[in-house]
Amino acid sequence: MTDHPVVAGVDGCRGGWLCVWGPADEPASLRAALIDHPGGIATLTPAPSVVGADVPIGLAEASPRGCDLAARARLGRPRGSSVFPAPIRPMLTAADYPTACAIGRARAGRALSRQAWNIVPLIHAMDRFLQRDTQWRERVYEVHPELSFALWNGGTPMRHNKKRSPGRQERIALIERDLPGALEATQDALSGQRYAADDLLDALAALWSAARIARGEAVAFPETVETDECGLPMVIRA
Repeated sequence: MTDHPVVAGVDGCRGGWLCVWGPADEPASLRAALIDHPGGIATLTPAPSVVGADVPIGLAEASPRGCDLAARARLGRPRGSSVFPAPIRPMLTAADYPTACAIGRARAGRALSRQAWNIVPLIHAMDRFLQRDTQWRERVYEVHPELSFALWNGGTPMRHNKKRSPGRQERIALIERDLPGALEATQDALSGQRYAADDLLDALAALWSAARIARGEAVAFPETVETDECGLPMVIRA
């Protein structure tokens, strides 16, 4: 690995997938773009060696994922509520929300939250990408921005909701302290495109974790990594 590995942070948003990438130790030169589907990750130039993606990757067949439980426990209240249970794999092909809930009740004894259902298309798209382009399985890692920000903040979770001004400001403070110039560079690159302010903050947090993964410094939740029926890891790294 080079001294300046290119890493990427990816966050699903209304306009598709928000990607930020480049050498983390050259934050003012980071690039940013919206892509329509996860396969666009393979077209990024320069190509990232590690990608932190804010989306569930390995999916259980029935029981809750241990990584979701571990992440919620680590964050505690109130930030732990941002880690909602991922859908089980059979839900990916459900035609609608009631069908997904029926599958959940039959297989796992629980329905699916509306919040989780809203990102099923993103989860399914990433799953198809990793099933098809298996080389990217070694480069794309599941992350969660709230875990990233907590570890970035010396182990203390963010105090405020990211949708509110105090929450945005405490996250921006970390980014500007350790990734100076990153916000300006990525905002300029995304000018005129459709995304929410917190989408960019989450993508930069994902990039921060990707850099830690590249350096071998990331923490795994849980420490013992399980894989799903398709061989994808069910673990969140930060």
